[in-house]
Amino acid sequence: MTESVAPPLRPPDPGAWLDRSKANAGPNLPSRAGRKLRKAGWLMVAPAVGWLGLWVAVPVVATFILSLTDYNVFSAPKWIGLENYIQIWNDPVFHKATWNTVVYTFWTVPVSMAIAVVIAVALNQNLRARNWFRAAFFLPQVTATVAIAMVWLWIYNPQGGLLNAVLGFFGIPGHAWLQSTDSALWAVSIVGVWQGIGMKMLIYIAALQNVDEALYEAASIDGASSIRKFWSITLPMLKPATFFVFVISIIGAFQVFDQIYVLTNGGPANATTMMTYEVYRSAFENFKMGLACAQSVFLFAFLLVMTVISRRMTKGDES
Repeated sequence: MTESVAPPLRPPDPGAWLDRSKANAGPNLPSRAGRKLRKAGWLMVAPAVGWLGLWVAVPVVATFILSLTDYNVFSAPKWIGLENYIQIWNDPVFHKATWNTVVYTFWTVPVSMAIAVVIAVALNQNLRARNWFRAAFFLPQVTATVAIAMVWLWIYNPQGGLLNAVLGFFGIPGHAWLQSTDSALWAVSIVGVWQGIGMKMLIYIAALQNVDEALYEAASIDGASSIRKFWSITLPMLKPATFFVFVISIIGAFQVFDQIYVLTNGGPANATTMMTYEVYRSAFENFKMGLACAQSVFLFAFLLVMTVISRRMTKGDES
């Protein structure tokens, strides 16, 4: 009886794996079809790219160029280099406007965010008519700023205004809130806080929908109080929303204009003038378009720096 001899082992073919992977990969798209897909993609985004180029890129470039010129609309621009920026650097009124904008921003943004979080948490509970309350708090956000400013003009009116009437009921003397350099900026800031709560509240309510209820149930089993749950669960889970709200709130505060124009017109004694209001005054009252463009560039740079700083301060919270 003869023993069967096993065939000798062959070394693996290095090209066999590549052939099998090619066979399993399926047929590749023809190069012509790929080019058609790319053309179709560019064709679909072309309207958006054209819109951005025409209404964003071109004005931005024109603003940078005109900021280096002396331009008053009625005559051709005259190249003057950095003189507009030197004038801004030496302008005490623009310094005051920059300081007022910073004070307004760092007063309205944190206060409105804190109030919005509390309201959002309260309106996220199973309250009766909570949708009506949500709509009521959000209503100022969709109301024209000019209309809101007119209402607050009546509230702050030193002669028969609502605020002085309420103070008089308790025996407290009235005050010219918008006509005093000591109170005008704070009075305007209160309007900004009140109007900005609605949008922040809506974003926080949306973020609260993603918080797992199991976290609260586990905390309740451990005996955590409502305040402890708020600090240990709610606020940490709202960090991404807080970062987003913080950035858009800073940008919005630096661009405040309507309520300043209606309530105080930048007064008294430039106590409430803002950077955007100075841009408006330079462009449409003094017809110094080149200077207004330089102020706009300065405002853009200031906003960019503030956004970067806020991102550094909240680094990692948005993830």
